[in-house]
Amino acid sequence: MAAWLKLTFGFSFLLVAIPWMQNPQTTVTSQVNVDASQLQSVPAKHNWISYNGDYTGRRYSGLREITTANVAQLKAQWVFHPGNSSHLETTPVVVDGLMFVTSANDAFALDAQTGRIVWHYTRPITEGLIDDASQHHNRGVGLWHNRVYMETDNAHLLCLDARSGHLIWDVAYTDGNRNYGATSAPLVVKNMVLVGTSGGDDGVRGFVAAYDAESGKECWRFWTIPAPGEFGSESWPGESYKLGGATTWMPGTFDPELNTLYWGTSNPAPDFDGGPRPGDDLYTDSLLALDADTGKLKWYFQFTPHDLFDYDAVETPMLVDANYKGQPRKLVVEANRNGFLYVLDRTTGKFLSATRFSEKLNWATGIDANGRPIRTDLKPTENGTRICPGMVGATNWQSPAFNPDTSMLYFMALESCNIYMLKAQKFEPGQAYYATGARHSEGDQNQKILLAYSLEGDQPTWHYVQSGEGHSSGGVMTTAGGLVFFADDARSFEAVDAATGKALWHFHTGQTMSASPMSYAVNSKQYVAIAAGSDVFAFALP
Repeated sequence: MAAWLKLTFGFSFLLVAIPWMQNPQTTVTSQVNVDASQLQSVPAKHNWISYNGDYTGRRYSGLREITTANVAQLKAQWVFHPGNSSHLETTPVVVDGLMFVTSANDAFALDAQTGRIVWHYTRPITEGLIDDASQHHNRGVGLWHNRVYMETDNAHLLCLDARSGHLIWDVAYTDGNRNYGATSAPLVVKNMVLVGTSGGDDGVRGFVAAYDAESGKECWRFWTIPAPGEFGSESWPGESYKLGGATTWMPGTFDPELNTLYWGTSNPAPDFDGGPRPGDDLYTDSLLALDADTGKLKWYFQFTPHDLFDYDAVETPMLVDANYKGQPRKLVVEANRNGFLYVLDRTTGKFLSATRFSEKLNWATGIDANGRPIRTDLKPTENGTRICPGMVGATNWQSPAFNPDTSMLYFMALESCNIYMLKAQKFEPGQAYYATGARHSEGDQNQKILLAYSLEGDQPTWHYVQSGEGHSSGGVMTTAGGLVFFADDARSFEAVDAATGKALWHFHTGQTMSASPMSYAVNSKQYVAIAAGSDVFAFALP
């Protein structure tokens, strides 16, 4: 199938889905039919059916063929090179032996055993985008029945046929404002596909939107910046609510029993000037609990009110059922960019605890009993102010993980500081809206550390210090085989003992990693895969 599209600025291009059927063993496409029971399956096992493996966001694989005893024998099985990006951020999704990966606006279906291409959908990148969107990052796909869903760099939601890669429909979910972008993987819930946008630094109004998986019709939309007269609108005088940020540039998580979505929002805009946005700036830097059927807000928790430091709260909210301080609870756990690890009751949103995990932290002295930060007087200034964590945050979008066997959560932390500078800025369409920026703090060396925490621990159970310059943004996965896999800061894919942090295996990819690992099985053989630089690698035992 091919279709010519006419663009408004005067030229046409061809969108093509290219089937690659040279491999006579490729018959997996006919098997794709992802139903509700598969989407709700916990934990992920032979299928890794969504960005985080399952709805909980825990990045825990129930597979156990690869263990602490044999992981040292792990070997690369195949490498796939999409050819159109040197900085992949995709997490592969696998169902019944068929793998889906994305790169910019391209989607690929691969034989998960061999890495051979089954089909390839290609679409040109969008010219004229700004900031994050102009880098054309894409983190993966969502699946429903025999359909594949992906977001494009200019915030279109595409529906592809999983068997052929042919385009079924294409829906633009913004008004065409080029300050909007999209970098996430969609989340499929029931018969809906949920999407968000990037652009929180660029003067847009964030939202989460749900689309009917069959038709592409919009089901609901929750705006993350309140309009005049709505609760929280006092922070947004005049027309500033249209520029306030709070974008939703990572996928959320979902509790089917509570019928609740958990979605994080980005920083306010302008980033470093709080003058145009007095007060708490709802719902920026927040975790939102939304009714899955209607999109209505059930509760919210704001991690960094009136943020002046670009501390987005889009880090994965992990859903954990556990005894907490002697009481069984449904928890939502988040290691936040602001340097604190939070535990909330996910039914009510009640704040339970916050633990400081960043050593370099000077913007706050702690968290009070209600979950609000106790601020210092530090803020960006014209001449510059040293603030820790730095602009990249004490952690960021790279995935954390939780292992129910060890009752520990794992995430990558960054020790860093920046000099934050302030210069008032008037918003202009087509321009970023930071009100200046941040630079390196002389004498401060960045350091990446893999941390393991128990839910009630105020110190790490173990930590694994990285060698590197703090440039990687790779994530973490854990398994029933007692392992934690992660992208390290020295261009290697590593595995450590989940209980102790002992190093057990590594593979040097030679490329900086900005993606998170996953695991799957075909014919009872377990594989582990990760995108590194411009390639996707798959590993298995001999």
